[in-house]
Amino acid sequence: MLESNQYILGHSVTAFESAFAEYIGVPYAVGVASGTDAIHLALRAAGIQAGAEVITVSHTAVATVVGIEMAGAKPVFVDVEENTYTIDPAQVERAITARTKAIVPVHLYGQPANLDELEFIARRHNLSIIEDCAQAHGALHRGRKVGSQGVAGCFSFYPTKNLGAIGDGGMVVTGRKDVCDNLRELRQYGWRQRYVSDSRGFNSRLDELQAAILLAKLPRLDAGNARRNEIAERYTRRLAGASACTPRASIGTTSAFHLYVIRHSRRDALRDRLAAEGIGTGIHYPTPVHLQPAYAHLGGGAGSLPTTERIAGEILSLPLYPELPPEAADAVAECICAFDSVRQ
Repeated sequence: MLESNQYILGHSVTAFESAFAEYIGVPYAVGVASGTDAIHLALRAAGIQAGAEVITVSHTAVATVVGIEMAGAKPVFVDVEENTYTIDPAQVERAITARTKAIVPVHLYGQPANLDELEFIARRHNLSIIEDCAQAHGALHRGRKVGSQGVAGCFSFYPTKNLGAIGDGGMVVTGRKDVCDNLRELRQYGWRQRYVSDSRGFNSRLDELQAAILLAKLPRLDAGNARRNEIAERYTRRLAGASACTPRASIGTTSAFHLYVIRHSRRDALRDRLAAEGIGTGIHYPTPVHLQPAYAHLGGGAGSLPTTERIAGEILSLPLYPELPPEAADAVAECICAFDSVRQ
């Protein structure tokens, strides 16, 4: 790549776009600067106009909501399902108005959302589905990769992702040529030909260095995901008798296990105990978006999303990455079980 002397939208980007589209099982992929930009530009490319309502969840990384607002749309929050932590289709149905134009389901922690129900709702109400796949590279729904079933799928290549670069990067995949053409125009100043802006576009390009790195790492993604699933299954077995609530997959889905997230009624005390044993954990995410000061203008407030608000106080992400030794996962589980026994 360095020897090519072409560092923006060159061979590496083209090759990675082609390889990633084939991996997901769609004809088109367009590299952009970040996962946030992927959501923003996918909505615009799908024809979502300023002022439209877009239904999504509050239990997500704030980037989901940032991307929707960048497109000029209004996020409308609905609650998540108790077991999967993904968008509740029943809540989606009740939130639809004449201004609703799209649904952005988030495949959170690597677990696919209920796309069967969402597609049924979207067809009935003529809505676009834009999948937020930032944490779900390689996850499967009914045997198909997530990102392949909506109008577009949006991916992040932030370094911590299952497929991560050494900086920012994103991708939009789609089965529609018109959406692909719109994306290519929007990501670079609205150009169809160089230096001529046919529309008001942006500057959001996946750079050659990141594309070259991602192209080299892509063939290893499935093996890494398989290892993540092995570790997740190990955690689940070892925690079978503990008071922690372990992740549950929906029927017909395979999680990419970007994160292994448990729930515990005494989450903060458990986290302190694990930290005392040298075990690092995370909380993804401690404050739902609708309760954050910057998004108070969207309405709702405390009590509006009871499931989201309850689980935000209970969730804890355990160590999970392909290189994690089995004995390390066992030690984490043993510490959690010991915490429960002391409490009793």
